[in-house]
Amino acid sequence: MLSHAMVHVYELSIPIFMVIWLTEFSVTTAVLGAVVSIGYGLFGVGALPAGVLADKFRARNLVAVCLVGMGSSFLLLSFAQNVVMIVVALCVWGAAASIYHPTGLALISKGVEARGTGFAFHGMAGNLGIALGPLLTAVLLLFFDWRLVSVLLALPAGVVVVYAFSITFDETTVVQTTSGEVTTEREVRSLGEFVSDSKILFTGGFVLAFFAVMMNGLFYRSTLTFLPDVLSGVLPPVTNYFQVFGPESQLAGEFDLASYVYSGLLLVGIGGQYVAGKLTDRIHPEAGLAAVFGVLALVAVVFVPASKRGTTMTLLVSALLGFLIFALQPLYQATIAEYSPPDERGLSYGYTYLGTFGIGAAGAAIAGYLLTVLTVGETFTMLAVFPLIGALLAGALWWVEET
Repeated sequence: MLSHAMVHVYELSIPIFMVIWLTEFSVTTAVLGAVVSIGYGLFGVGALPAGVLADKFRARNLVAVCLVGMGSSFLLLSFAQNVVMIVVALCVWGAAASIYHPTGLALISKGVEARGTGFAFHGMAGNLGIALGPLLTAVLLLFFDWRLVSVLLALPAGVVVVYAFSITFDETTVVQTTSGEVTTEREVRSLGEFVSDSKILFTGGFVLAFFAVMMNGLFYRSTLTFLPDVLSGVLPPVTNYFQVFGPESQLAGEFDLASYVYSGLLLVGIGGQYVAGKLTDRIHPEAGLAAVFGVLALVAVVFVPASKRGTTMTLLVSALLGFLIFALQPLYQATIAEYSPPDERGLSYGYTYLGTFGIGAAGAAIAGYLLTVLTVGETFTMLAVFPLIGALLAGALWWVEET
């Protein structure tokens, strides 16, 4: 949980720093956007080789490497004198951060008896990092230079590493390998073995599960990337809330209602993580995944029309959207565990997060294009296709399981 939160604190602090870097290094948004996309790209692409490593080495060691790498990258950022150094630092961060999800999820799936509950609390910690990371960074920047803030953000990673090596736990509490023996390490795959294992993995239900996960990634990135701008367009003028201070109130000028609603939406996702995680211990995860995908598709279609019916309705539909988007995570994580053998679990989650963060990153480009040629309402309707397809894929998995 601590490591998962740290991954997303770092991930979401980068956009806050970008505002400063644009001025500090006199670069255009296009150049800086390309620079940052390299690090984010490695975050997704690196998940696959990280999954291979997760089936070889102990999870504790890999998570420690991840934390040390992320902390070191932010220390390196504090010394950046040009854009090239930022590229190097963010590449270190992306490569290190990519280790986490395949390793952490494989550990939970093999070492926690109440798997769904484990995924729920793990996801809730991630949501705290997502929601509070940008806020923490922004608050620190009010008092300190950005280089010092970068150093301060690096320190917690070291604390978590120390804690990780101070506790004792069994990494394979609830599973055995296909050979019948419990083990936490195996030989590193050769290229031939990797291809062979991948072919075995992509047979049967895992194929449908993988494409369902990919639909989640595309909807997640396409929706959340532009949601602050969308909310800015549908919420009433912020000065309406500060009339008591006068129309020219400085407080009104500094208050960004859309940003607060967006942060609230991410926090509501914690509830979605918890409820869905608990459900995976009681129902078939494929059934829950299909149901949440289906409702999410409906919410995406009605989101813009509902938000035009006033602030209260906007808050309600935003909360529902956040709840459902993050409720998907423990459900698809448990589904992947159901359709992958224990000794291929790291590889399976490597592919999972290649689909989620790697291929899913294309969702931002898709949404950006749609918003240039369609209205906001039409764009959300088109994006609803992703959860709709996800519902059909998860439903097919459930139908096959039941028959």
